Amino acid sequence: MRVVSLPRHPRAYLQGLVARNLQGRLPRTRSFATPAFDNSNPRIPPYLKLVKNYEKVKEVLGKGTALTLAEKILYSHLDNVEESLLTNTNGGRNVRGTANLKLKPDRVAMQDASAQMALLQFMTCNLPSTAIPASIHCDHLIVGERGAKSDLESGIKMNQEVFDFLESAARKYGIEFWPPGAGIIHQSVLENYAAPGLMMLGTDSHTPNAGGLSTIAIGVGGADAVEALVGAPWELKAPRILGVELKGKLSGWASPKDVILNLAGQLTVRGGTGFIIEYFGPGVDTLSCTGMSTATNMGAEVGATTSIFPFKPAHVRYLEATHRHDVAEEAKKFSEIVHLNADPGAEYDEVVTIDLSQLEPHINGPFTPDLSTPLSQFKQTVKEQNWPEKLSAGLIGSCTNSSYQDMTRVEGMVREAMEAGLKPASDFYVTPGSDQIRETLRRDGPLDTFKEAGGILLSNACGPCIGQWKRQDGVEKGTPNAILTSYNRNFRGRNDGNPETMNFLASPEIVTAMAFAGTTTFNPVTDSLPTPSGKEFRFTPPSGLEIPPKPFEVAREEFRALTQAPDPSVTVTIPPTSERLALLEPFDPFPASELSGLRVLVKVTGKCTTDTISAAGPWLKYKGHLPNISANTLNTAINAETGEVNVAYDLDGSKHTIPELGQRWKEAEQPWLVVAEHNYGEGSAREHAALQPRYLGARIVLTKSFARIHETNLKKQGVVPLTFADEADYDRIAACDEVATVGLYDMLLNGGKGEVSLKVTKKNGEEFLIKTKHAVSKDQAGFILAGSALNLLSKR
Repeated sequence: MRVVSLPRHPRAYLQGLVARNLQGRLPRTRSFATPAFDNSNPRIPPYLKLVKNYEKVKEVLGKGTALTLAEKILYSHLDNVEESLLTNTNGGRNVRGTANLKLKPDRVAMQDASAQMALLQFMTCNLPSTAIPASIHCDHLIVGERGAKSDLESGIKMNQEVFDFLESAARKYGIEFWPPGAGIIHQSVLENYAAPGLMMLGTDSHTPNAGGLSTIAIGVGGADAVEALVGAPWELKAPRILGVELKGKLSGWASPKDVILNLAGQLTVRGGTGFIIEYFGPGVDTLSCTGMSTATNMGAEVGATTSIFPFKPAHVRYLEATHRHDVAEEAKKFSEIVHLNADPGAEYDEVVTIDLSQLEPHINGPFTPDLSTPLSQFKQTVKEQNWPEKLSAGLIGSCTNSSYQDMTRVEGMVREAMEAGLKPASDFYVTPGSDQIRETLRRDGPLDTFKEAGGILLSNACGPCIGQWKRQDGVEKGTPNAILTSYNRNFRGRNDGNPETMNFLASPEIVTAMAFAGTTTFNPVTDSLPTPSGKEFRFTPPSGLEIPPKPFEVAREEFRALTQAPDPSVTVTIPPTSERLALLEPFDPFPASELSGLRVLVKVTGKCTTDTISAAGPWLKYKGHLPNISANTLNTAINAETGEVNVAYDLDGSKHTIPELGQRWKEAEQPWLVVAEHNYGEGSAREHAALQPRYLGARIVLTKSFARIHETNLKKQGVVPLTFADEADYDRIAACDEVATVGLYDMLLNGGKGEVSLKVTKKNGEEFLIKTKHAVSKDQAGFILAGSALNLLSKR
């Protein structure tokens, strides 16, 4: 493996320079004949529009400018090509990491937990319909417990008012509505909406799953989604491009999941921040479309803006198998013009090379997705770290690994083991990603195999992956135990609310093998299992089918999308006494002065994810009720000064939970800030992690660094994200210190230009200045001054 910076290509640069200099002297001519594109199907990207915009991009940057695939698709979606690419970029030479791209996405997808707040915000804009196609997917609110049928029935009963609200909003505004049980948002998007060259936003951090189908798919908060839904340009700092070169071919036990598990270990949870990960190289041709999606899905775990693969024959095969022959044909025409891969000579800012032929399975965890251990070393590591050797449960499926290929590879293993007289020694859960997958597996046999083996088939929903899991094995909270999952995220306490549950991430094949063994020290490559006959059994390396022999089964009628034109006569359903839904009140605008009299609510140490700031699990029921869900704000954060979890102290020394003190200060009209360490807001796209502190009175969050989505979410809600210019200043500031801003108001009035410092006053009267850095753009400065992005959007 290697990480290098590619050298610049002076020839390509000079060609672009010459082309730019000649633009004013030569007549502009079309460089290609534009074919006719089908605009009748809303699920086909607007290819004609994108072709015309792409031609404009080439004119602005120079015909000889070599672009990566990610740049081609992103720039083809610019609202104003010249403004975005030529403003403060040295004539278009320094776009990456510098330009503020104003983009017009083609589509928005929302899962049910985040859709509630997104739609509540959209409703304040008083528009009759969304400006672009959108979809709602009811996947987050179903608890996995006993099995699909009973879990789904319980979930619908428990969440009926939320589902009624979402469906009524979908009918009113013309949004496609996928009911509970239809599937996990990312699998449904891959099967129905993702398409080569498309750009979409999704209110979930694993939206980049669609990048496996050559789609630029970016996870965002609800306020970002609303910008796109109302037709406003959506702003993104132009990402740098990290190329991942794939060589060779996977063999044996290695799978596409191991590509991203290995890469996460190399890059860490912060290594992809500010980058789009773009895969290239001959190894790409050996992967399936769904295998590529597994890799792009987990790009979120290294902080990447998104991840993408070039357009390949595997994509055509997948589109046709999912009944989208028309999309495949239009995509091929589009790629003949735009060439959906990197141009020869295109430069990547960094390159990582992975030899698939040498790649072995990896297991990542516990408690962080970047702690990567090769399978061959895992047994030794378990013993050295004193991790549990007993495996409590193995869970496969989820949005990351529920493809037909994944499931048929696992089914072969399960059948082979059962024929030897074996059944899983640990609880074994299977989550199909969609009803289309489920029905195809039912038709072709794997579903029966899993049932015969004693597997628990959960509903087509997120379930345990996002904390919606009611365990039946008697493991009590606080008891150390190990689970293996084919999921994408494994923060402490995430899956079952038990902070001592160690979730190790692996491929479905490795999870399944260890579930049969019942131990975390089993290596299916080298180890055998005793059978009832006394013989030793060893798994053969798994194999499966890329796509089914016949096209995928269509989902059952009750799980198909509700598609309809906007109906202004529909009333959006919000019960007046609801404890789960509440209309939003606008936040106060920024005062016409510097901020003064702020107090540090709490100084946080260690990993502070969006799960830490706004926990999921049982709190998901309050996603549409900001006052109620704010009672969990930072409730698993560690107080840096005392080491206590969810403890903060008031000025008088009284002890409170962090949200209690936040609410107390809100009622006393005491504005506050949080101080934290690196990668603050890592993980989910959960905008509640910004909304809740803002609701309780936060005006600033001061950290060593931020995760991309959360930093944007804070600005959209009127909270100012600042980072230490000198990280050593983290040690100087403490809880209850008084803080005033210096230069912040001027910076905001100047559209993000200017430096900001914080004047800190200690309890003993000592004063000092902390210099900070910020990444506030002109538009974001406007959001903060207005009090929130929504305050501006609602006035348009």
